[in-house]
Amino acid sequence: MSGANISFAGAFIAGLLSFLSPCVLPLIPSYITYITGLSFAELQEETPSHKVRNQTIIHSLMFIGGFTLIFVLLGASATFIGGYLQSKMDLLRKLGGVLIVLFGIHITGLIPISLLLGEKKINIQRKPAGYLGTLLVGIAFAAGWTPCIGPILASILMVAAAEDTVYHGIALLMTYSMGLAIPFFLSSLALNRFIQVFNRFKKHIRLFEIATGIFLIVLGIMLFTNYLSILGRYSTKLIG
Repeated sequence: MSGANISFAGAFIAGLLSFLSPCVLPLIPSYITYITGLSFAELQEETPSHKVRNQTIIHSLMFIGGFTLIFVLLGASATFIGGYLQSKMDLLRKLGGVLIVLFGIHITGLIPISLLLGEKKINIQRKPAGYLGTLLVGIAFAAGWTPCIGPILASILMVAAAEDTVYHGIALLMTYSMGLAIPFFLSSLALNRFIQVFNRFKKHIRLFEIATGIFLIVLGIMLFTNYLSILGRYSTKLIG
C-alpha cells in the first residue's frame, strides 16, 4: 500500500472515529429527528411509510452535503496554504506531526490540554425550513468545534497541508467526510437498530477515545518522520 493510500485510509478511519466520539455518537438520534422534523416514533417504525423514508433520505443527504462542503473547502485551503509555504514544508510537516501527537495525548486523557477543553460550536435553536435549511445545519455542524471532533479534524487538515496538490487535499477531506457520513446515513435509515447497537456500545466509548488518541499519535509520528512519503516512494519503486 502506497503512502497516499495510507493517508486516505487514515482519513477514512479518522471520520469513523469522529462519528464514534462521545461528542457525536450519543447525539445521532437527536440530529436525525432535528433535521428531518420527524418524531422518534416515526423514525423507529420497522416499516416506515414511503413519505417518512424519502424525507429521511433527502434530509440526511442534505445534512451530509453541508458538512462535506465545509470539510472539502478546509482541505483545499490547507493544501493551498501549504503550497505557499513549500520552502518551509519540512518545518511545517514536523510541527504538524508534533501537534497531532499532542492532540492524540489529549484525547487519550493522559495529559488534558486546557486549550482543547472548551466547547465552541454554532447553536441553531430553530432549524431553517426545508431541505436548504438542512444543508445550512450541516454547514453549521462542520463549522462548529467540539473537544472530540476538533483535534481529529485538525490532524487530517495538517496532513492535507503537507500534500503536493490542492486536489489531494480535497480528496483527503472528502474521504474523511465519507468516514463520518456513511455511518450517519445508515443510522438515519435504521434508527431503531442504531439505538439498540448504541445501548450495547456506549459502555465502550472510553476505549474508543483511547484508540482514537493512539491512532493520532501514530499518525503524528508518521508525519513528523516523513514516513508516509518515504513509504510512498518505496512502494512506487517496488511497483516499477
